[in-house]
Amino acid sequence: MILITNNGKRDDGRAYDEIRPLKIEAGVLERADGSAYLEVGGNKVLVAVYGPRESYIRRLLKPNTGVIRCRYNMAPFSVDDRKRPGPDRRSTEISKITAEALRPSLMLEGFPRSMVDVFIEIIEAEGGTRCAGITAASVALADAGIPMKDLVVGCAAGKVDDQIVLDLSEKEDKEGQADVPIAMMPRTEEITLLQSDGELSEEEFGKALDLAMEGCRQVNKVQIEALKTRYAQDAGSDS
Repeated sequence: MILITNNGKRDDGRAYDEIRPLKIEAGVLERADGSAYLEVGGNKVLVAVYGPRESYIRRLLKPNTGVIRCRYNMAPFSVDDRKRPGPDRRSTEISKITAEALRPSLMLEGFPRSMVDVFIEIIEAEGGTRCAGITAASVALADAGIPMKDLVVGCAAGKVDDQIVLDLSEKEDKEGQADVPIAMMPRTEEITLLQSDGELSEEEFGKALDLAMEGCRQVNKVQIEALKTRYAQDAGSDS
């Protein structure tokens, strides 16, 4: 199947360095300490954050810092073929790497023996849900008022029809040749997640990494605008 036409346009009409339509809202859930909603392409992601709060799971607590715990879950109706409810190997893996990707940005030293819980619900899935979940979770953590060094933003690049492209759709992810999802803190460009699936030459991997980082910078601008809008709403309600 040809996913990139002769004029360089992709199957959905995007250029090679163009991300899908993106929307982020902060503070969408009243009962959570922090929350966010994200749409990118056909993905719809809802995140709730609770904490820092005391945890009764003693084995997870640390005496000198707080701990972040993530739960990534795809709703049964999020994909074409109904997904079996509950955690599976993939969701367990993504939950773990999401916590690891977010942890470097959080300043939890002031909250020893406490827990921050992040719940990521994929309502609709259309490729790139782990990056979308990380991006939305970081906004929700900031909305919760948890001290952070920087936001964390996720984006992926990959290889499709022998070309390096940004922000793979579900069709490109399934039928393409490679996928390189990353997460980073844009201010310092510290990469907190780097994975690679498929075959890439050293040169192609370098191009994919550079393109994914540029995608992260674009997405980060939308994160910041979402939080500014949230703070402006709070300021308006207090006046």
